[in-house]
Parts: sequence; structure tokens; C-alpha cells
Amino acid sequence: MKIICIGRNYAKHIEELQNEKPENPVIFLKPDSAILAKKQPFFIPPFSNEIHFEVEVLVKINKVGKYIDERFAHKYYDEIGLGIDFTARDLQNQLREKGLSWEKSKAFDGSAVIGDFYAKENLGDLNNLEFTLHQNSTLVQEGNTNAMLWKIDELIAYVSQFFTLKKGDILFTGTPAGVGKVYENDILTGTISKNEAFSVKIK
Repeated sequence: MKIICIGRNYAKHIEELQNEKPENPVIFLKPDSAILAKKQPFFIPPFSNEIHFEVEVLVKINKVGKYIDERFAHKYYDEIGLGIDFTARDLQNQLREKGLSWEKSKAFDGSAVIGDFYAKENLGDLNNLEFTLHQNSTLVQEGNTNAMLWKIDELIAYVSQFFTLKKGDILFTGTPAGVGKVYENDILTGTISKNEAFSVKIK
């Protein structure tokens, strides 16, 4: 399986990092070794002093697809979840300044939290899903899929032009504003449509 991530899909997050709004979805990949094992803590890696959380709605692909028409994209997933794209922001900024790829800052071991998935028919309107991230008891990120620059079906159609989608692949759909630094002993808790999808301890 592969993890396909979308960057810069919420306007306010683009603004907070002072990035340019892209003409098309920004795509990057994480290897399967990036997945943080269930119920395991996230260990701050020694190569970064500024690991940021980025909460994201996830889509689990349910069958093989290539060049998927947007009209039929809804047939390629049954479940929606929530996760975290951990980012070594200091390292990412260094790489960006040099025009280099992001992988070292985005795809390192444990950088992908994949929480619980829910049947999409139980979540209501997928283009109006509320989701949150709490850092300890403080609300730090609050998003709604209605603010996505590209909606889920648009992303699936776009991504499938370049990568064959396979059963079990996970699509990270981008993060809203409010990203921030994690600290040792933090507890990060994510909810989607008021369902708790994950809780991760930082070490």
C-alpha cells in the first residue's frame, strides 16, 4: 500500500505558512514505514527541533483505479478516517530554500498517524465534515472539508492520472490552519464528526 498526501489544500493554511496558492494539488508520498503503529507513541526524531502536527481527513481506496473520472470517484472508497501528517518543519524549510524535495521532512519513520475509519454513509455530507485536533486539552486545529480547495472526488481523479490507485492505499487530503509544534508528553487527540479517531502520546 502507499500513502498519497496532498499539500496546500486549505487557503488559511497556505496563508499561515506564507506559501503560494498552487494551480493544481501538490502531491507527495510517504512509504509504508512512515505509518505509526496503532497505540504506539510518537518519538520526536533526533534530526529535528520543530516537529509540527497536521491533522488531515483520510480516504481509504477500495479497488484498483487509473484515470478515474471525477463522476465515478465515489465508487473507489467506502471509508473516511482521520490522521496526522507529522512534519519536520525546520528541515522542510531548509529543503525548500534549496529547492530540494520534502521527503526527509515528511516521510520519515512514524510520520503518518492513521486513525480509525468510518463508513462514509454514516458521516453525512463528505463535503461538510467537521474535524478537530486537541493538543492536551487545548483545541489547536478545527477544520471542515467544505474549505478544501479540491474536494475528495476531485483529488482522486487528479491523483489517479499519475499513480494507479490500489486497494488499501490511503489518501491524506491536506490540513487546515493551526499547525504547531509538538512537545514531549503531549497527548494529541483527533475527532471527525465528533467521533474520536485517534489519541497519540508524544515522547
